[in-house]
Amino acid sequence: MKLKELIKGLKVVEYEGDLEIEIGSIAYDSRKSREGSVFVCIEGFKVDGHKYIPQAIENGTKAFIVQKEVEMPDGMSVVRVEDTRYALSSIADMFFGHPSEKFNLIGITGTKGKTTTTYMIKSVLEEYGQKVGLIGTIANMIGEEMLPTDRTTPESYDLQELFSEMVQKDVKSVVMEVSSHALELHRVSCSEYDIGVFTNLSREHLDFHKTFENYLEAKIKLFGMCKKGLINIDNEFGRKVVDRAGCEVYTMGIDNKADIRAVDIVHHPNSVDFKVVSPWFEGKISVSIPGKFSVYNALAAIGSCGLMGVPFEHIQKGLAGIRVPGRAEIVDVGKDYTVMIDYAHSPDSLENILTTIKAYAPGRVVSVFGCGGDRDKTKRPVMGRISGQLADFTIITSDNPRTEDPEMIINDIEEGIKKTGAAYIKIVDRREAIKYALMNARPKDIIVLAGKGHENYIILKDKTIHFDEREVIREILNESTN
Repeated sequence: MKLKELIKGLKVVEYEGDLEIEIGSIAYDSRKSREGSVFVCIEGFKVDGHKYIPQAIENGTKAFIVQKEVEMPDGMSVVRVEDTRYALSSIADMFFGHPSEKFNLIGITGTKGKTTTTYMIKSVLEEYGQKVGLIGTIANMIGEEMLPTDRTTPESYDLQELFSEMVQKDVKSVVMEVSSHALELHRVSCSEYDIGVFTNLSREHLDFHKTFENYLEAKIKLFGMCKKGLINIDNEFGRKVVDRAGCEVYTMGIDNKADIRAVDIVHHPNSVDFKVVSPWFEGKISVSIPGKFSVYNALAAIGSCGLMGVPFEHIQKGLAGIRVPGRAEIVDVGKDYTVMIDYAHSPDSLENILTTIKAYAPGRVVSVFGCGGDRDKTKRPVMGRISGQLADFTIITSDNPRTEDPEMIINDIEEGIKKTGAAYIKIVDRREAIKYALMNARPKDIIVLAGKGHENYIILKDKTIHFDEREVIREILNESTN
């Protein structure tokens, strides 16, 4: 493809050199830029791609897209645009032939519920007989094929490349998590969304967005990019999304005037039942993940699939046996107590899971959790207070301390739990914290390991170590019997 064809649709500030040059690949990392590549210079938060132009030239690259004025040697083709992040998204979409136009694309955004909702939709569509692509926090998948992932939403070039692979492998629908970072940084720009879903909004990611208003604005962007929007109006910010959406809107909620709503909800220890009322059908739904939050996630899945014309019986079957790694995941320990792993790492999510478990726990609820380093510090005492109020016993420990001192993070959490007068202990080493919980468990206890969920690592100051809580549990129990 010629450079002039690739940049169609971009607002070009100026250019020099030959726009007829043939482009065989796109690179935004100079180490991957080669002869025949166009190198897109992204000005990142830590690294500025413009500084790596000499390396790309040394690798044989002669075509560049920049947003700064740069001095270049003779013979180079240089296109300057206002925003190279958007440019990368646009040229990647062009290069791969607009792949997202060739399947149903469903984007899920919100603070919580994105991962579970994508898995629910995938389960339903597969029950309906479709081959489904999934993109998100836990994994990227093409049918049952697992692909590596290192962020919730891939960089725009990687996303369009993945879309293209999905087209080649006959995927009919793709469901993906759309993070606020991705919306703000143009990772999903130029993607053709058939349906956009808003699950909820709560205090999170303010280290990036700075203000809650900026965070909300980022989420709203999805609803200017999709044909139909499905929005949770029980969340206090849902109405703002409805008012600002630039698409056809459907609403969802519990016992209200929403288009898709849940009534007659019955909670069980390991599941939740309700009747769904929608424009297309109504009937009983059973979801094999407990809690009120599961009702909302299921409504998002039901509404999305309803908009796609999926028959009700396939929706019922798809939700009845849903399993999501690290979301209210029960670990089989063969003991007279229960161990649950959940990704809860914010005040809202910790409160949700502990409230759900507390309502049905036959014994004590033991909460094991920590807070990530280099992230919003204000939530730490709040999460301490929540665990103190809802759990019978709390073990405060580490969770991705990054560059911070884990003991200082734990002390921040402790400030909140102290005020509740609840029973707790501090154990910095997460493995030792889990061991303490297992070795001191009583019959009928439910131990909730919160914060890691699907993650199989811990991020420290100078390295990332392997840490899969399922493996850790098995190792500890094996040691105790030997």
